[in-house]
Amino acid sequence: MGILNVTPDSFSDGGLNQAPLVALRAAEIMVEEGAAIIDVGGESTRPGAKPVSLAQELDRVIPVIESISRNIDTVISVDSSSPEVMREAYRAGAGLINDVRALAREGALEAAADSQLPVCLMHMQGRPETMQDAPCYRDVVEDVRDFLEQRADACVQAGINRNQILLDPGIGFGKSIADNLSLLNNLERLVGTGFPVLVGASRKSMIGTVLNRGVDKRLYGGLSIAALAVFKGAKIIRTHDVEATTDAINMAYAITAGVNEL
Repeated sequence: MGILNVTPDSFSDGGLNQAPLVALRAAEIMVEEGAAIIDVGGESTRPGAKPVSLAQELDRVIPVIESISRNIDTVISVDSSSPEVMREAYRAGAGLINDVRALAREGALEAAADSQLPVCLMHMQGRPETMQDAPCYRDVVEDVRDFLEQRADACVQAGINRNQILLDPGIGFGKSIADNLSLLNNLERLVGTGFPVLVGASRKSMIGTVLNRGVDKRLYGGLSIAALAVFKGAKIIRTHDVEATTDAINMAYAITAGVNEL
């Protein structure tokens, strides 16, 4: 899954892809490099990020989704928590809803169910504005797994097919460095729920903290996470660095799947 932020303030690529033509070219490059999904987001959810208005999010996201849908044969994911954005994104050609708030906003479950699109449910403790202030868990792996299973059950009750639900542990979203490392080290416990698991750790601050690297020097740490996540059973890796990550996960998959499945 290639990350296409159409925001001015995302922590790594804010402001780079706001123009629809620039965003379209960025999506084309990511697909050429091996992305199977393009994840379009119009609201930054980095730590400390402020919410944007519905009108702003729609203005940023919908033209880009429409442009990609018309020009590229790929799955488009909309990275949003707003039911109105989900509905409009579906009409514009989106094929997946990726929600950092796990469809918890009022109306989001209904919008997702009405669209009949697959959904990715992410765990986040708190809100982007304050989520890194003092994250606290009894057992981070068990707490995250239980929360996501509860949200998956809510989706099924709302009419979403169980086979169309993905889970994301939310690396960096209301979690300490130790929490993030524990979740990645025990990823098989989330995989064991039976739902496909997405991991997104690309360029995140945990890599910078562990390796003492700035945002522009976190590729190798991210590749290590991607390969280990695939080894532990993750099905989707969300990344800014598509070509390098594609190579890393294909190599990891070759090792885990065995030559007879290549």
